[in-house]
Amino acid sequence: MSPSPAITRFAPSPSGHLHLGHAYAAFVASETARRSDGTFLLRIDDIDRARSRTEFEEAIFKDLAWLGLTWQEEVPRSSGNMPKYRSALDGLSARGLLYPCFCTRADIRAEIERSDEAPHGPAGSVYPGICRGLTDDERRTRIEAGEPHALRLHMARALEIAGGELVWIDAEAGEVKADPAAHGDVVLARKDTPTSYPISVVIDDAAQGINLVTRGKDLFHATDVQRLLQELLGLPVPDYHHHRLVTDDVGNRLATRDSAHTLRQMRMDGATPESVMVQLRRSYEAR
Repeated sequence: MSPSPAITRFAPSPSGHLHLGHAYAAFVASETARRSDGTFLLRIDDIDRARSRTEFEEAIFKDLAWLGLTWQEEVPRSSGNMPKYRSALDGLSARGLLYPCFCTRADIRAEIERSDEAPHGPAGSVYPGICRGLTDDERRTRIEAGEPHALRLHMARALEIAGGELVWIDAEAGEVKADPAAHGDVVLARKDTPTSYPISVVIDDAAQGINLVTRGKDLFHATDVQRLLQELLGLPVPDYHHHRLVTDDVGNRLATRDSAHTLRQMRMDGATPESVMVQLRRSYEAR
């Protein structure tokens, strides 16, 4: 059951212009908070510094304001939480739950192709554990040589430490048993960024006091790993509502590259905020 009053959020990445799907996600979060006499918050997910742009961040504020959406508090940026991510990663590392991974995408792809029984999870092929068995000396030598590496979660150890069954509550699916193992040894810090979405999002949500995460069904299975990280890091577990996705005329999920569906282009083509909000509200009521 969804908490009341709900504290929800919309956390877009400033790597492109918002499209109709983003607008629907923001609307669902805002409307859910309004109906429970709760709070709708905004956050800028800018951990990917290579793709984040100031002009896109400014466009996010403009688009949401054009739609008539309002939010409370100063808008935080995920990049401001880098010390918290580092602290969390250091804590996991001290417990033996992280290991450096020096693999390239080509390395991983080649290993999967060589394997007759490559493991698969909700998002496709699971990391085959190439670097998991390196000795401490091998790891140290490669790091000292300046070899780029990511940090992966040792899933088996993490599940052993977490212990017991992990569950989370979804507004539509009810109680869901988390299955983090299906995702394998996920990356928690990328080679080019000292964090990753799975760990940053749970820390950011806890920092903002989010008690209801509303987001698209495409992120339903991502909750498995996030639920495990909440357990390992001692973070509160919000409720979730994974809602339907907005699709194009042939049923394909909208993406940032679909310029025809960006709010900016729709506005240039003469759409009014009222007409867009009517469309969003109809989708919400028909869910």
